Amino acid sequence: MGLSNYAVYSMTAELAVEAVKNACLNVRDTEGIILHSDLGSQYTSQHSFSRKGNPYDNACMESFHSVLKKEEIYLYTYQDAREVRRAIFEYIEGWYNRKRIHRAIGYLTPQQKEDEELRKAA
Repeated sequence: MGLSNYAVYSMTAELAVEAVKNACLNVRDTEGIILHSDLGSQYTSQHSFSRKGNPYDNACMESFHSVLKKEEIYLYTYQDAREVRRAIFEYIEGWYNRKRIHRAIGYLTPQQKEDEELRKAA
């Protein structure tokens, strides 16, 4: 039986922390990075990463999650959690960050924008 459209394992604080660690693996300097969350219990049990009462703090991430669901999650049936993780990783690293242009950053890909900012900082 496959996982149809949704991962059926629960989000835990441990899984959330592991996701943050993985996200920082290829970042030289993590100082100043902003982490946006949905303020779910796995986050608020330890930290609050967003200002309460500010609906715009997470607008970018809400948009990203919406796009991820429409362009990846809802299109496939996954056999297990490992397959879901691999598919999401491939979507983000292979498509979203490297090939999908974004109006909010001048019709660049996130990778192009990051490279541009790193050149400016050098």
